[in-house]
Amino acid sequence: MKVGIALSGGGIRGIAHAGVLKALEDNNIKIDIIGGTSSGSMVASLYAMGYSPYTIYQLFKRYSKEIINASRIPFLPKFLQSPFDSKSTITGFHNGEEIENVYNRLAKRKNITQIEQIKMPIVIPSVDIMQSKEYVFTNNKPKFSGEDIQYITQISVGKAVRASSSFPAVFSPCYMEKHAFMDGGTLDNIPVCEVKKQGADKVIAVQFDADTIDENSNLMDIVMKTIDIMGNKISKECLKESDYVLNVYTDKVGLLDVEKLDKCYLYGYNSVIRNLQNIKNILQIK
Repeated sequence: MKVGIALSGGGIRGIAHAGVLKALEDNNIKIDIIGGTSSGSMVASLYAMGYSPYTIYQLFKRYSKEIINASRIPFLPKFLQSPFDSKSTITGFHNGEEIENVYNRLAKRKNITQIEQIKMPIVIPSVDIMQSKEYVFTNNKPKFSGEDIQYITQISVGKAVRASSSFPAVFSPCYMEKHAFMDGGTLDNIPVCEVKKQGADKVIAVQFDADTIDENSNLMDIVMKTIDIMGNKISKECLKESDYVLNVYTDKVGLLDVEKLDKCYLYGYNSVIRNLQNIKNILQIK
């Protein structure tokens, strides 16, 4: 039986996915197929290339500021200074080259340049805003793909991750030939259906629980709540195709809150431990 896992987007909270994968490994649950959107693609691509969950966690800690570029231009102050600036609202604040460069270097360590060279089946959704259409970067184009989704196999790992992670207003679109790619969460925040198409018999979907909003919530809390509502709503139909939905609560971790990487990793790990027996039952593991 082939087990697949679909990792959602969610900003810096995505490191919780590494905790999820670590807990599964510690309990002898093998993942055969993986998919990830936005920050989920950051973890999924590294795992598919052979990096261990703990190493992924350490890499996030090492490269987080370089990947996000958070140390140079904080998201909220920039947004509050010029929320209606045409350049900011159209192109974003960062071009995303940091993501692409880091991931290409990490791929090179595994003697990989193109996504098609990865051995583990992987899917990474993105959205072409020029065509308003979903594209999926993968090393294995499915036989029955449908007409609404296009597949690309010849793309560097760094470019694929950058394209899926180009969150609107924070990052510029990722341009490639005639395409302008933005965050895959716009249309497919938890790529369960795409993981299924890769031949998974059972699929675990990992999503983030939306934080509660109250009178003490700040603007970033509201932004994250909005992202969660949108992502979960978009993924509602595909989640029905999953065999188990693992909800990870991350206690009001901001989109670019790099100071809470350690907590997020543990949130992911502990969420699996709390639900371990249910997961094993679904996967028919004793």
